[in-house]
Amino acid sequence: MKRISGLLAILLIAVNFSFAQGKKDIATEKITVQGTCNQCKKRIEDAAYSPGVKRAEWNKDTKELTVTYKPSKTSLQKIEEHIARAGHDAGDVHATDSAYNQLPECCAYKSEHVEAH
Repeated sequence: MKRISGLLAILLIAVNFSFAQGKKDIATEKITVQGTCNQCKKRIEDAAYSPGVKRAEWNKDTKELTVTYKPSKTSLQKIEEHIARAGHDAGDVHATDSAYNQLPECCAYKSEHVEAH
């Protein structure tokens, strides 16, 4: 009986440890992402969702994307690269001219005086 109790205690400790590890593997960060409208919002949020991303919400007034992700599966850099491929400057990653030029006219966020990246 003591042996079963001991095994049960070890099993419970292992389960608690694995749950604790899973909670540590979540990060929430804010990224500045350029955009102008609700079409941008959908495109930015869709582009941010990649393997490991649990939540992405862009605020068009503040230009901030709040992203919750698993650092063991992705990185902030990778998330920014996905968004840039969709045509939006994200953090330190700039959209290519060809990706930016694919955006609808209402989504153009660069002024003519800003140097293209």
